[in-house]
Amino acid sequence: MYKLAVFVSGRGSNLKAIHNQIVNGSLNAEISVVVSNSQNAKAIDFAKEQNITFYIISKEKGEEFFVTYEELTDKLVLKNINLIVLAGFLKKIPSELIVKFRHRIINIHPALLPSFGGKGMYGINVHQAVFNSSAKVSGATIHFVDEIYDNGKIIAQQSVDISDVASPEEISERVLKIEHELLPNTIKKFVENKIKITENRIFIDS
Repeated sequence: MYKLAVFVSGRGSNLKAIHNQIVNGSLNAEISVVVSNSQNAKAIDFAKEQNITFYIISKEKGEEFFVTYEELTDKLVLKNINLIVLAGFLKKIPSELIVKFRHRIINIHPALLPSFGGKGMYGINVHQAVFNSSAKVSGATIHFVDEIYDNGKIIAQQSVDISDVASPEEISERVLKIEHELLPNTIKKFVENKIKITENRIFIDS
């Protein structure tokens, strides 16, 4: 079975979208681990409800689910994780983890990279910047994670018309719908070994 580790910081709507595709049989994988930087993230409540192993990135001790990044890396290796999915994870991934899982960590970004990316560009901050620019389209991007924020090679993108929106919140709603389709579909391509890297470009086999 293809094993996923999903990293989240908030409510976990993309985590749930992945889970739903697994449950309905569209995605032949399992969410083996959920990781968060916040013990209070709603996504952790969901992991508990679904009996999914979870870890909290923390320097605290006393709970078995508190781990450092070094400890987490070892646990992910032992669990034979095939793909790490950053699904609304707001912290920078340390280089040691990136090196260990090179080309096996992906992130979903709520805009069309390379525009509107970089440090501090997450959540409503992204949509506010898109709105302020008067852009007519936005969308979602899935890319490999490297040592620089939102810099890794782009794997997949999907756009949405925002020419008539009246607020950043409207952009957020439209982009989120795209994310819930694009992320599980892209993971499926990884499961089917259809993601290819050729001459520094990413291709998806049909």
